[in-house]
Amino acid sequence: MENSRKYTQGRIHSLESFGTVDGPGTRFVVFVQGCPMRCAYCHNPDTWEMNAGTLMDPTEIIEQYERNSPFYANGGGLTVTGGEPLMQIDFLTDLFTLAKEKGIHTCIDTSGIAFNPDNAPLMAKFDHLMTLTDLVMLDIKHIDPQKHLELVKQPNTNILKFAAYLNEKNVDMWIRHVIVPGYTDDDKYLFDLGYFIGQFHNLKALDALPYHTMGEKKYQSLGIDYRLKGVPAMDKSVLLEKKKVILDGIKKRRAEM
Repeated sequence: MENSRKYTQGRIHSLESFGTVDGPGTRFVVFVQGCPMRCAYCHNPDTWEMNAGTLMDPTEIIEQYERNSPFYANGGGLTVTGGEPLMQIDFLTDLFTLAKEKGIHTCIDTSGIAFNPDNAPLMAKFDHLMTLTDLVMLDIKHIDPQKHLELVKQPNTNILKFAAYLNEKNVDMWIRHVIVPGYTDDDKYLFDLGYFIGQFHNLKALDALPYHTMGEKKYQSLGIDYRLKGVPAMDKSVLLEKKKVILDGIKKRRAEM
């Protein structure tokens, strides 16, 4: 690819050519390295370390995307996940700049933890990035501030502000929420989550995801304590009931608007 511009390299954990659960259609998925969250149920603890991974230029990633571009033509595109993509906002902006030049649908799968409305220089970068972003998949771990802190070791204040910011910027938003037995399955908090997101006109989808135990062996191999040891996987029939509670919260909020 001929381009004289110098781009910001990203620290990349891995690439996936045919992702089917990372946004609409078939996606080329970039897993970035580095995340400040410590979610008790994280199945990618090997992405936590900030200074690990392979340095890659955005042009390399677009080149790899284009090798399989026919597979992404029918409603697919490029998704950046992690780790936490917004911790590498300069790289992400350069990557999405190239993507939009090629007409590629762009999606960020994020916890929103890097958002900080009190940091003016950072907000200027966010404002620019949002002009290049078609969809944000925002994973809200818990609506209650204290329980969120206990679950992921980080506050949720700016994460919830990020949802409102996406609404102001008219960026399409999918909400993701992992249902963990005994941790995130309380009907009160699920309803509260729905009531919160129900105010946003940019809400396009809700993914209620079942907690699974497949990551436990990875923790053992990495020598990391698994905080949810012994917690059973979420029953998928119960999952549907829990998703309905969130939807009820959305409906109530919208009925009041």
